[in-house]
Amino acid sequence: MTTFTGINAILTDIEGTTTDIDFVHKTLFPYARERMVEFIHSHPDEPAVAEAASALGVAVDDLDAIAEGLIHWIDQDKKETALKSLQGLIWVQGYEQGDFTGHLYPDAYEGLKRWHDAGKQLNIFSSGSVKAQKLLYGYSDFGDLTPLFSGYFDTTSGAKREPVAYERIGAAIGRPASEILFLSDVVQELDAAAVTGMQTCLLVRGERPEGAERHCAVENFDQIELD
Repeated sequence: MTTFTGINAILTDIEGTTTDIDFVHKTLFPYARERMVEFIHSHPDEPAVAEAASALGVAVDDLDAIAEGLIHWIDQDKKETALKSLQGLIWVQGYEQGDFTGHLYPDAYEGLKRWHDAGKQLNIFSSGSVKAQKLLYGYSDFGDLTPLFSGYFDTTSGAKREPVAYERIGAAIGRPASEILFLSDVVQELDAAAVTGMQTCLLVRGERPEGAERHCAVENFDQIELD
């Protein structure tokens, strides 16, 4: 058990932290990949399509080139904001049609609910778009969990390995950095949050990563106690 004191707000990552990384890479990514060409051709006026064209350096009306570039980004697991926005739009139909539900580790669900009930402010920071975050928690294995959360943050706040992102998020949360606990399975993200004064906790749900010794580490949410 690892105890953190003075915490009034939680900022949590999703992939590998509250959610099995396989759900993202083996369910969500392939679902969007298979439907990307059709979606781009049927939604050419979607703002994220123009953003993707600009980032890819192709003409906004070259829909085949845009779709091809986006699929290449998916295969490379790129964290491009335009890609994340489009993936989120495609996942909407998957969730709404019941093709899948958002995976959550049972310990993550119990921990988040416990902290919410104790009056802690819950927030999410993920490379996935805010829309995708709300879909995952809104159609989760445990039902609609969106009422648990006060804030959702994505890469529009900054890159997850850059301290400025955590400075912006801390300001938006409205709590001193020392009162915010950031949870992630990526050491470099925790390093960036720690620079701003946030407390940090590494989730080790598999192999222990290099640099883990720089942060408090637990195997699941049951091992986290807020004093």
